[in-house]
Amino acid sequence: MTARVSRDEEHAEANRGLFAVARRTPGLLGARARQGVRRMKSGFRPALQMTICAVSAFFFAHSVLGHQGPIFAATSALISLGFGVDSHLTRAIEVTLGCTLGVLIGDTVLHLFGAGVWQAALMLFFSIMMARFLDPSPILATQMGLQSLLVVLLPLQAGGPFTRSIDAVIGGSFALVLIALWPQDPRRESHSSARDALNEFAGILRECAGALAYSDSTMAWHALVRARNFHPTLEKAGKSISHAAEVARISPMYRTHRAEILNLSESIKFIDLAVRNIRVFARRLSSAITNTALTAEAQGQISHVLEMAAEGTEALALGLAETTAGARDRQLRRARRSLHDVASRLSPEGLEVSTLEGESLILILRPLIVDLLESTGLSHEDAREHLPSLAVPDDGL
Repeated sequence: MTARVSRDEEHAEANRGLFAVARRTPGLLGARARQGVRRMKSGFRPALQMTICAVSAFFFAHSVLGHQGPIFAATSALISLGFGVDSHLTRAIEVTLGCTLGVLIGDTVLHLFGAGVWQAALMLFFSIMMARFLDPSPILATQMGLQSLLVVLLPLQAGGPFTRSIDAVIGGSFALVLIALWPQDPRRESHSSARDALNEFAGILRECAGALAYSDSTMAWHALVRARNFHPTLEKAGKSISHAAEVARISPMYRTHRAEILNLSESIKFIDLAVRNIRVFARRLSSAITNTALTAEAQGQISHVLEMAAEGTEALALGLAETTAGARDRQLRRARRSLHDVASRLSPEGLEVSTLEGESLILILRPLIVDLLESTGLSHEDAREHLPSLAVPDDGL
């Protein structure tokens, strides 16, 4: 009887699990469908570019140069463009060279040693190793190996052994020309990554403010860990800006935005300096809270200043994310006003700080705020003007 009851319970539990899965399935399918639609929308432009480029390269090689079945012209164009490559000129060039080299290696080995199993193995090995040298992407290694392998598997073209290498050069060249003439807006990714970096920085400032408000040294330590893990976010922003600068240099459509991208690059450099300072500040803050080196009044004052700095940083994030000059200038002016207000309060007397450890926190905050002001476009001298003078101790001399 007990065994039967146990089996019945197991059966009922299994049924409940199946019913739960059945109830969740429509929601999961709906979520996957929405994600698929978003991917289709974001991939519409690259797909159109890849189609135009591949067909154009094939048509040129076939109709203009007279190559029979120039499949490598189309495949080289597709691989060189790919999804996510078109705004990254350096990587696109690497992929183009890699794809062309894959075909060239195959043609060379085929011309010197003929077709066979060991020749195919030799070509495949060298193509994959060359791909690993050029780029860490496993996709490139696979595509280069496939290109060289197809050279052996497909019949030799009428134009000679190196006709397919010429087709690969044509496809890669068409891809690079399309990148130059019809790139995605290079500012979109760079502005977005700069905004994400600054929003994360504002979050670190708010966590430091919360640590002071609640006298929680653990929260200050969490802010320190968060600041130490900030580098990948900042590195991503720097790379996206570098890629945008590459496209702006070669594309007639976006050459007028070179100054805007250069200013964004300068802002990121100052934010990098501010991040270095916030790490030192968070470490000192954790120690100050643990050792009760600040009075309740001082903690409240510094916490309020940090909240104001976070608001200014968020305004700066909105400003750097704007691609319209007027909106960007308005947000940057707002950020400057907030950060000016913060800078004017950064003195031990103004924040009711009386201990040496508390004063060291203020001394770390001062260059941090100056860095943020400089990231808004101010010169170093103009940014420093808003800092109050520090009292020089009277030694009786």
